[in-house]
Amino acid sequence: MQEIRTVTVIGVTGTMGANVAGIFASFGNCRVYCVGRDLEKVKRTLPRIVKSVRADAIAKNLSPADFASLEACVAESDLVFESAAEEMPLKQAIARRVAAALQPEAFSCTGTSGLSIHTLAECYPEEARRRFFGVHLFNPPYSMPLCELTATAWSDAQALEALKEYLEKRLYRTVVQVKDSPAFLANRIGFQFINEALQYAERYRDHGGIDYLDAILGSFTGRAMAPLVTSDFVGLDVHSAIVHNLYENTHDYARESFVLPSFVEKLIAEKKLGRKTGSGLYQRVTYESGLKRQLVYDINGGIYRDVIPYAFPFAEKMRRSIQEGNYRQAFACLVTNHSQEANICRRFLLNYIVYSLHAAGEVGYSLQAADDVMAAGFNWCPPLAMLQALRAVTDVSTLMRESLPEVCAQIDVDALLAETEPSRYDYRPYFRSGRHA
Repeated sequence: MQEIRTVTVIGVTGTMGANVAGIFASFGNCRVYCVGRDLEKVKRTLPRIVKSVRADAIAKNLSPADFASLEACVAESDLVFESAAEEMPLKQAIARRVAAALQPEAFSCTGTSGLSIHTLAECYPEEARRRFFGVHLFNPPYSMPLCELTATAWSDAQALEALKEYLEKRLYRTVVQVKDSPAFLANRIGFQFINEALQYAERYRDHGGIDYLDAILGSFTGRAMAPLVTSDFVGLDVHSAIVHNLYENTHDYARESFVLPSFVEKLIAEKKLGRKTGSGLYQRVTYESGLKRQLVYDINGGIYRDVIPYAFPFAEKMRRSIQEGNYRQAFACLVTNHSQEANICRRFLLNYIVYSLHAAGEVGYSLQAADDVMAAGFNWCPPLAMLQALRAVTDVSTLMRESLPEVCAQIDVDALLAETEPSRYDYRPYFRSGRHA
């Protein structure tokens, strides 16, 4: 395994940059130059980096630096990781500075969540391009081990394998190699689901909207965190950037599902970006007494109200069955119930399978890649595992034609399903009997 002793992380004052620096300093036991524009802000970030990996001992591995010393840090590094804001001109400017000081055998990586790796590689001299890669980690990387690894036309095969081995064996990442495509694979699948849930929240705003959809697609449907809670956790501004990129640069059957609803645009304009600003789709109020109150944005009223404790019969039956360990009964309930809420839930889970397999065919190198990215990057039930669970109680292709007629008019689901193989994952741990987070 290639030895990597010194790393430069650029953009450490951001959430992802700080977390990545912690991973290199702890799992990699590297000396990490923590580079940001404001040295004092970088110094104030160091305790947050230590906290992100719950290891006080790594503090000695962290060295604060600003952009004035960027080239000096890069010149000493075996690996440089850029984690700047998702703006191509900014990343290109940083890449050119890194290229000027990079050691011949050092790796250079960008942590972009969806910008073109090829375009960024062009900022390097041709010889340096062979060791430049996209290394997309997930937040928080301490508990979400996925790493999407992207090569370019110039990548050296041995360098690619060496970096992959380092990421897997030293940093303990679940490495999935993906093609250079907008948002790569995990976010393409995940944000298709999440953004369509936002669209449905707007469509069903008279039924409750945001918390109504999250109650339909809660933990009993195979995810640790309900989809719109996830959007709030990621940040509505980040969500917007991802789906805008996908809408502009993909042209498959699901393209319109990447249009951001107008109410989300309104929240972003008002700087209500989610958990990081204290309010977004949800708002958590803490009173002086310590009492906490969970509120949700009411799309119709434009105000925050109490979250409604929905109790849909199909969902309650599924929860009880899951709690008893009777997963077959839980899925049979989903398949046979024809309430509005069950129909919505069924549609989303079936389209999750179809779109995951469709996207894996375009962006991944196998259909199993869809399973790996969703398990390790989102903590969602992998699509092939979900397919197996449903196949135990129904003919899935027939159910898809009934529930997804507009999708089946564009996608040959029989051919798609015929290419599948058994999942390497057990679906059961992903289906939980609790309510959404």
